[in-house]
Amino acid sequence: MKINNKIRFHQEISFTKKLFKFDWLLLFLIFLLCIVGVGTLFSAADGNLYPWALKHFYRCCFGFFIIFLIGLIKPKFILKYSYLFFICCIFSLIYVEFFGVGDVKRWIDLRFLYIQPSELTKIALILFLAKYFNDFPVKQNSFIYYIIPFIVVLIPTFFVMNQPDLGTGFMIFLLGVSLIFVVGLPWKVVFTIFIIGLASIPILWQQLYEYQKHRIIVFLNPHIDALGSGYQIMQSKIAIGSGGFFGKGYLLGSQNKLEYLPEKHTDFAFTLIAEEMGFVGSMLVLFLFFLLILRIYKNYFLLSNLPNKIIVSGVAILFFLYVALNVGMVSGLVPVVGAPLPFISHGGTSLLTVFFAIGLVQSIRVYNDD
Repeated sequence: MKINNKIRFHQEISFTKKLFKFDWLLLFLIFLLCIVGVGTLFSAADGNLYPWALKHFYRCCFGFFIIFLIGLIKPKFILKYSYLFFICCIFSLIYVEFFGVGDVKRWIDLRFLYIQPSELTKIALILFLAKYFNDFPVKQNSFIYYIIPFIVVLIPTFFVMNQPDLGTGFMIFLLGVSLIFVVGLPWKVVFTIFIIGLASIPILWQQLYEYQKHRIIVFLNPHIDALGSGYQIMQSKIAIGSGGFFGKGYLLGSQNKLEYLPEKHTDFAFTLIAEEMGFVGSMLVLFLFFLLILRIYKNYFLLSNLPNKIIVSGVAILFFLYVALNVGMVSGLVPVVGAPLPFISHGGTSLLTVFFAIGLVQSIRVYNDD
């Protein structure tokens, strides 16, 4: 009986030590962003918890559960099934081509939940590349060594862009290429890819849908279709500009109240923040994201394990792409693409993805000594 009590006590201490190893400052930053998200969605519904704010609160609570669940699983165990996870995501992308739901067939209906495979593919790609570069030592002069991961990156990029989802496909491509570069891609290979990319622009342009071409043209000059494709970005710019330095005040955004802001609860949530909280509030939110990415990347310098370094780098790059594309989109710096703002925009699978990503970082931090 005493022996069992000692074993149980040792297990409790071990579990407690794991919890102490969690990056609690990182969790606090995420908590603050979730509060901003709930507040923004509350304002988007004109001061109502329904239909977005309360649901977002529950999803964030579940997200923290995911962080702790993933954080207590050894990275080696997760990496063991990374190839399988990636293959399942690819088959899911193929599945939505034929049986997906929604106007553009991007979701899988599980009756109790809608899953967007393209979001989970971002995590799957990070894990796949981490395992690949761990299983096969770096060979700087081997063409095949680098062409395989490039093909792996292009496969989900093709399927996602074919949905069509140009923004998410572009993000997956940038994420994969960035990770390959982090591992040690030679500059001459980078230059070759850049030249090939420039030469491929006319071909890629012909493959775009008409509405995608029109969206890019409108990005260059929104006034040519002010009441159509250019409406979103023009109203977004008006809202951001009208917010001024300190904003109009919480729940006092006129563009929001008069329903001039489309998709204010999802991709254009940052516009609502800029209108109501102004330049100061917007900068504070961006500063929180800066601290978040900096905190994630700080773990990179504490690691000696290559796959763990790749995963941490991938998560940091993923968050940077989310924020850069979203803020760039609503401010007119990049074309309008489907890029939610992490922890703030209302969403299901995208929110699950970012919490899963943070869980991976916590797992690596907890088991760094193993």
